[in-house]
Amino acid sequence: MNKIIIEGNNILSGEISISGAKNSAVALVPASLLSDDIVEIDNIPNITDIDALNEILKYLGAKVKRDGSLMTIDSTNIKNKEIPESISSKLRASYYFMSSLLGKFKHVEMYFPGGCSIGARPIDQTLKGFRALGATVIEEGNKFIIDAEELVGGNVTLDVPSVGATINTILASVKAKGRTVINNAAKEPEIVNVATFLNQMGANIKGAGTSKIIINGVEKLGKCYSEVIPDRIEAGTYIVAGALAGDKLKISNIIPEHVGALLSKLKEIGVDMEVGEDYVVVSKTDNLKPVRIKTLGYPGFATDLQQIITPLLATCNGKSVLEETIYENRFQNVPYLNDMGANIEINGRKIFINGPTTFKGATVKATDLRAGACLVIAGLAAEGKTTITNVEYVLRGYENIIEKLTNVGAKLKMEEE
Repeated sequence: MNKIIIEGNNILSGEISISGAKNSAVALVPASLLSDDIVEIDNIPNITDIDALNEILKYLGAKVKRDGSLMTIDSTNIKNKEIPESISSKLRASYYFMSSLLGKFKHVEMYFPGGCSIGARPIDQTLKGFRALGATVIEEGNKFIIDAEELVGGNVTLDVPSVGATINTILASVKAKGRTVINNAAKEPEIVNVATFLNQMGANIKGAGTSKIIINGVEKLGKCYSEVIPDRIEAGTYIVAGALAGDKLKISNIIPEHVGALLSKLKEIGVDMEVGEDYVVVSKTDNLKPVRIKTLGYPGFATDLQQIITPLLATCNGKSVLEETIYENRFQNVPYLNDMGANIEINGRKIFINGPTTFKGATVKATDLRAGACLVIAGLAAEGKTTITNVEYVLRGYENIIEKLTNVGAKLKMEEE
């Protein structure tokens, strides 16, 4: 186990370039199995979630080569065998193999996926999509056996616009017979990235990024080269860090539209920032105003940025209110922020953040990926030393976080516990 030690209250100045999106890459890698040829995916982030997916690829017999951020995947000779719990449980995104193998072989056996414990994360909407295509689903404890004589296009209306269910239904339907329509689809940029990737292979997908996606099934998918979009959550993380401790900190290689809801709230708070075509320059600002935030699906305020912005809200003059509508267990960071001097009350799905706070260094624990990033941000702004344990969660989603922050003036290091 590792820990991150931060000497806080240092000014961040310079430039941080954003890596490829974790939430896209973890879907594109399993989607590559649908190709009947070799695919290349560029801008893959060097994070442990990708390592876990590679383990599954190699277990199935795929040939994987990584050259910097470029990943080449040859799955022409893969074997469709049961994916054991020992590797499926390492991350939530392992369930994208469920839909890829179903789409390719019409049969898949694997165990329930893992991931961060941020609340109930059922896969009922994914299974609804599979059943709409003609598959049968057998659940044996934690194991799923999904089978179809053939997959036939159908209409799928999701009860909620789930990102995972939208992507899984797309992956399962690209080689199905006929037309599939997904209604109430999620609109996140990562879904557009996945659809573009599949279309470059030869799929026929229209409407990605809207609430209605139409997939006309094809028999074969070929080779392609594609790129992962910039990570909007990583971008938001460093933008918020700059708002707390920056002096003209430039966050580059971003798509500002993808963090539009965050930028709108930062403007409302009074953060000093300049938004360019593919960058944001942000500086620490005094006398910030409190704000109300409610998490929603894209293009609303992302649940993944809710924990990230909480330390900044704690420095505002007055009471901010943050409502989490996606996951019910996503306030595990709050007690640790309070240990660092914050005054935050939890009331059901809402937190009330009473500012302004001057953060003090403390020993805290990352309980999930974004909670860990939240504590890093608080530690950067805190007086004294902050030690964050259980940082394996952070390494799941942030490429070279120590190096990126050190290069702009932060004083932090990673040590073994």
